[in-house]
Amino acid sequence: MNEIGKYSFRCNLTLGDIYLQVVVWLGVIFASLASALALMSRPLYSFAAVGLIVVVSLPFLLFAFVTTLFNHIEITPVEAKVTKSVNAAKPAAPVTKLSHV
Repeated sequence: MNEIGKYSFRCNLTLGDIYLQVVVWLGVIFASLASALALMSRPLYSFAAVGLIVVVSLPFLLFAFVTTLFNHIEITPVEAKVTKSVNAAKPAAPVTKLSHV
């Protein structure tokens, strides 16, 4: 059976990678608040507009964030230490000759 090797998981996601997504999300929030203020004469319509905008846009923004996160995860195999090279670096034990008497 094959042994499963060791892997290193690294995430190199930075704020610059998701900056545009944060700006879009803030735009969606401000648009929903603007629609709520525009429909304030009918509070039920105002609440429904905010809920509809947030509920419809949230899955798209979460999908964009998760795919960006997955694209910035690096999986690299960790090299096993080679014992032969370690043993080759050690000096050999001195050899003593036995004389026959």
